[in-house]
Amino acid sequence: MQIFEYMQRYDYEQLLLCQDQASGLRAIIAIHDTTLGPALGGTRMWTYDSEEEAIIDALRLARGMTYKAAAAGLNLGGGKAVIIGDPRKDKSEALFRAFGRFIQGLNGRYITAEDVGTTVADMDAIHQETDYVTGVSPAFGSSGNPSPVTAYGVYRGMKAAAKVAFGSDNLSGKVVAVQGVGNVAYNLCKHLHEEGAYLVVTDIHEENVNRVVTDFGAKAVGVREIFSVECDIFSPCALGAVINDDTIPLLKAKVIAGAANNQLKEERHGDLIHEKGFIYAPDYVINAGGLINVADELHGYNRERALKKVEGIYDNILLVFEIAERDGIPSYKAADRMAEERIARVARSRSMFIRNEKSILSR
Repeated sequence: MQIFEYMQRYDYEQLLLCQDQASGLRAIIAIHDTTLGPALGGTRMWTYDSEEEAIIDALRLARGMTYKAAAAGLNLGGGKAVIIGDPRKDKSEALFRAFGRFIQGLNGRYITAEDVGTTVADMDAIHQETDYVTGVSPAFGSSGNPSPVTAYGVYRGMKAAAKVAFGSDNLSGKVVAVQGVGNVAYNLCKHLHEEGAYLVVTDIHEENVNRVVTDFGAKAVGVREIFSVECDIFSPCALGAVINDDTIPLLKAKVIAGAANNQLKEERHGDLIHEKGFIYAPDYVINAGGLINVADELHGYNRERALKKVEGIYDNILLVFEIAERDGIPSYKAADRMAEERIARVARSRSMFIRNEKSILSR
């Protein structure tokens, strides 16, 4: 891997390799862009097959956070960290505290949070060495479990997508096929059930399916069957890359709107569903509720304020489709354009201030 070539291609700012022999820490912090503010993104702990794979994952995820924060209207940039190790057996207080000291050394350029393989307890250990961490225990001023807030944002975004597709955001009577019903999707199903939508669900864990069937009267189908369900809205809420060559021909929904990250296996699949007439709510716009929620912790968490900001995902989704219509492009490209335009506006305003400041100082 030509690291500098990759970083230049996507204009990354910084890549930090962190090593602590005493604790066994091997970590990577990637900072993509801080035009809008400090980079915020979670710390993932995973058993990578190689160091190169870990670096690529950190870089890819960091860039995604830049776009998510910008599209959500947050004054934050994009960053991500990965710790190489097995989260089931390699964790220790010393490891996370060592990692916290590296974060502290960045002096606020990067703020971390939970991600795959890390927990609130891990964030508490990091918090012993730095204040640049969110998602800690509520005793430290955290917002707690972000899943209900993420779900609320997806629900709001789904309503906006329905308005574009059907002329109304009323989901009563609509059939919603939900792929994966973990913590976020369970709360999404609760909102949909309360509005009167009909739910068809699947999950690899039978207990998750049974809970939604019992609580909300959902219909359960097989893991593969979910793609071909006759429905109004298909909601991917499990793993990424589910919109692909195999699944697109099966889909019978008009709207695709769900909580999963990286739903398109490749960019060309975004072009394909656009050509076929699907109304696709880009994942990093619709699922930004969790990020918005933890970002509010930076100002002293206020749940009412955070939820008000999450409600704005409705307007963000509508704006994506306005840009798509304006520029004649698929919605996934319109989401990128919306984020990039905001970053460019802020960059111009900041450079104007710097130029003016230099002009004043030179007099």
